[in-house]
Amino acid sequence: MENVSEKLSFHKGRKVERVRKLRGLSQSELGDRLGGITKQAVSKLEQSENISDEKLQQIANALEVTLEGLKGLSEEKVLYNTINFYENSNVNASSINANVENINNPLKETIEVFEKQLEKLREEFIKIIREK
Repeated sequence: MENVSEKLSFHKGRKVERVRKLRGLSQSELGDRLGGITKQAVSKLEQSENISDEKLQQIANALEVTLEGLKGLSEEKVLYNTINFYENSNVNASSINANVENINNPLKETIEVFEKQLEKLREEFIKIIREK
């Protein structure tokens, strides 16, 4: 009997949805990045268990992640990264990388995604504060 989490880990559409949400994008925004497809088309993509590598590469580019990172994404990797990454605990990607190196390389891409998103949020926050 197949484990539910194993089945979900192979569902490419769910991986696209998870990375899109981690990146803070709506379905409409991802659709715009994919050449102007509708949010309904993005929703259908996210419900697809199988997506061709060519289409997955286009999606990875739109999400600003690597194809390998998108294909290798798992809940365990995201949870590990989230639980172990605290902004005020003096933990950064370089100290995590020493421990992550033996786990799996796609986790590095996950960390990079979080760091890029955090940097964008910091820049937006500083911009808002300066405007006031």
